[in-house]
Formats: sequence, structure tokens, C-alpha cells
Amino acid sequence: MAFIDYYEILGVNKNASADDIKKAYRKLARKLHPDLNPNDKEAHKKFQQINEANEVLSDQEKRKKYDQYGKDWQHAEQFENARQQSGAGNYRSYNSGEQGGGFEDEDFSSFFSSMFGGHAGGGRGRQTKFKGQDYNAELRLGLRDAYTSHQQTLTVDGKNVRITIPAGVENGQVIKLKGYGAPGANGGPAGDLYITFIINNDPKMKRAGNDLFMDAEIDLYTAVLGGETTIETMSGKLKLKINAGTQNSAQVRLKGKGFPLYKKEGQFGDLYVVFSVKLPVNLTEKQKELFNQLAALK
Repeated sequence: MAFIDYYEILGVNKNASADDIKKAYRKLARKLHPDLNPNDKEAHKKFQQINEANEVLSDQEKRKKYDQYGKDWQHAEQFENARQQSGAGNYRSYNSGEQGGGFEDEDFSSFFSSMFGGHAGGGRGRQTKFKGQDYNAELRLGLRDAYTSHQQTLTVDGKNVRITIPAGVENGQVIKLKGYGAPGANGGPAGDLYITFIINNDPKMKRAGNDLFMDAEIDLYTAVLGGETTIETMSGKLKLKINAGTQNSAQVRLKGKGFPLYKKEGQFGDLYVVFSVKLPVNLTEKQKELFNQLAALK
């Protein structure tokens, strides 16, 4: 696996403070968020990279291991245990500097030879188990798909993986499927699969957290006199009472008719309906006369 410079990805130097890292991440996240770049695959890729970089560098222990072992930081404890067991005298710390850093080729070969049962470096023939590489994947869903729990089949490394997607999953959310990554070495556990969800916008609904917003068009007469209109919610059609004198852009809140809360059965956000009053056009002479009479009464 190629060396990934997390500092470079976030645009900070190796001496950056935790606050500097947080600010850099937030700035890039706002710029590269999938909601702002719905059709930009490169932006989506960079969004994943900055999330990965932030996850490592914002954690003090992970950052310490990364600074010492670079791309192999996840195996830091295994390296230390293997070094102590093998007594490899030519072991050197991993340095993820500007040139990529790492073990010298000769040291790298000797070190791993001793770990995997060879004789170089005074190996004792003992093997160290290594966890397999993690996989990353994107899964695109429509907003209505994310509204209900359902199953989908993914193809990962040539294998079909059937997963259950809980209702309420958010755009940009990442879930981990343990053991669905690459096979481990020497009997070590398989890596994990990280799935990033990309939730596409809906033409009729907008989501804000667990709340939903939609527009409902009503005619002038219903707005003035009151009445009813039927709206199409995520859970089906619903009759809505319109109060007399409803103004353009007025909104009503329907409690519990919004988006389901992630992994909280039976809990929902709210639905906000914004009214758009449609003015009549192409009036007949009789209609114009009646409007003139109303204007005169005013």
C-alpha cells in the first residue's frame, strides 16, 4: 500500500496543533462535502481522504503511531511485539518524512523475514499474525431509499455481500462491516469494509438532519377561504387542512412525519410544509369584474 501523507491532505505541517488540524479539516469538509458537489467524483474521493486523515491525526494515540510507522501505523503493536520476540538488531523506527520514509530495503526484508519464520536477523521461526487490509466503498441511495430499512447486495473483491441498511442513514455517513476486507496474513483476521453512503437529493423533499421540508401549491381561493389539500409524504398521501387567510410562504409543522432517526425504532423528525399560493391567470371578463368588485369593497 502506497504511503499516504495525511498532513499534506489536510494542508498542515507535522507540527500542527490539534486545533490547527480541526480547523483545516472543517474548512475542507465544507468545500468538498458531497451535498455541494453531487456530480464530482474527484470531490467525493477527496472528501473520503480528508475524513480518513482527520480520523488519524485528531486522535493523539493514532497520530503518534502514524508519525512513527507511516502507512503501517495500524500494525504498530505487532511490529513492536515481533521486534521484541525476534531480537532484530537492525530494526529502525519508521519515519514518514517528506520522502515517504520507512524501513531501508535491507532492514525491511530482514525484519519481516524474522517475523514470518525466516532465518535472517536471528529469527526464531515464530510467525506474527497480521490483519488484512481494510476496504473502502461508496453506496449511493435515493432519499426515499434511505427512509426505510432494506437490504442490498454489494460486490466486494469479486464476492457478493448482502447488507441491511438501517433507515435514517445520513449523507456522508460511514459504517464498518467487520471482517469483510482483505484476508489476513499468517492466520490473522480479515480486514474490515468501510461503506460511505452518498444520499442523492429528492426533487420534492429536502432533508435537514431528521426534518423534512416540502412545498405545497394551493390556489388563491383555498388560501383566502380555507379548505383542504392532499400532499404526498414519505409515508404516503395525507390530507392537510388549510386555514382561511393562509399567506404565501406560510409553513406548518407536522410532528413525527419527517425522517426516521438512525437505529431508533419508531422515532421520526418533523415535516415542514411550505405553502405556495398560485395566482389565477387568463381571467374571464366575469372573473375580472368580480375581482374589481372585491377591490372596490376594500
